[in-house]
Amino acid sequence: MIELHYWPTTNGQKIALFLEEGALEWEARPVNISKGQQFDPAFLKISPNNKIPAILDRKPAGGGEPLGVFESGAILLYLAEKTGRFLPADPVGKSRATQWVFWQIGGLGPASGQANVYVGEMAEKNPGATERTFGELKRLYKVMDGQLGRTAYLGGADYSIADMACYPTILNHERHKIALEDYPNVKRWVETIRARPAVQRAYERAEAIRKAG
Repeated sequence: MIELHYWPTTNGQKIALFLEEGALEWEARPVNISKGQQFDPAFLKISPNNKIPAILDRKPAGGGEPLGVFESGAILLYLAEKTGRFLPADPVGKSRATQWVFWQIGGLGPASGQANVYVGEMAEKNPGATERTFGELKRLYKVMDGQLGRTAYLGGADYSIADMACYPTILNHERHKIALEDYPNVKRWVETIRARPAVQRAYERAEAIRKAG
């Protein structure tokens, strides 16, 4: 059984998507970051960087003591390798998928987070920074749209951890006033993933966690 210690942010939802898609036995352990619960000593034993998400795998491959894993990209890779799912086994296919996982972690994710700062009042106070921030975010959308014009999913023909890494971030497009009509391949991809039952379950679960506080 896997415990997912998270709050349903974009990073947290990456892992919920995998757990639902893989039909794994898992339990949500909410960590309400608005209440500072990420600094709880028990959580820090799993995630020493006091960031969500983190998992505790009570039945790691090969047995042994429960294993804690932190950092969303590392968790996705761990789960994919443990289950043999959502990541190609061949080196070329694996490389293609993991490149986009790291692209999200190093590019799309930080750019989206920075864009969250420059909305509303902050945008008016810092027009130059706002323009640069959203210019970079739109550039990344264009990169993604180009890739999805060549392949059905980010890593190739099949749905993978690359898509799970990026999908929750792209759902911020309305907040960032980015029209998916300007990125038709991204729009097609979003609609395809949104229709997946496991994705719907993950977001229904997220909504229940938010409501419970």
